[in-house]
Amino acid sequence: MSIKQISVFLENKPGTLRKMTQVLADHSIDLRALSVAETKDFGIARLIVDDALAATSVLKDADFIASLTPVLAFEINDEKGGLNKLLSIFDECHVNVEYMYSFLGGKKSQSAYMIFRVAHTKEAEAELAGKGLKMLRQEQISEI
Repeated sequence: MSIKQISVFLENKPGTLRKMTQVLADHSIDLRALSVAETKDFGIARLIVDDALAATSVLKDADFIASLTPVLAFEINDEKGGLNKLLSIFDECHVNVEYMYSFLGGKKSQSAYMIFRVAHTKEAEAELAGKGLKMLRQEQISEI
């Protein structure tokens, strides 16, 4: 049940991030979540979009270095302690989080969504199955 995250390497100079988002906008790709990490010379943008394969293709056509990575996405109640409850289950299942970021649902949603890059994605999925968690599927991304 993992979803596809796009990782895009960006030169650390003004306008590069906007150029990337322009490519997505020009191709009507809906950006659902974004995280940007930087170093002195480059950044890595991590994206969740409505059509990961199309987005990767158009980004590569525009000379961006882009790759797909499986990540886990969970819906959590947008309330105090919501993330802590989820991470407690991760701990019980010995799931190691490499990095994470969030995005909010639509205007009518009472939920938040967390994206996790974990060590051993398939094993983590198996460990977390049956724990009552709301794991998102790829096709649900465009519905949120």
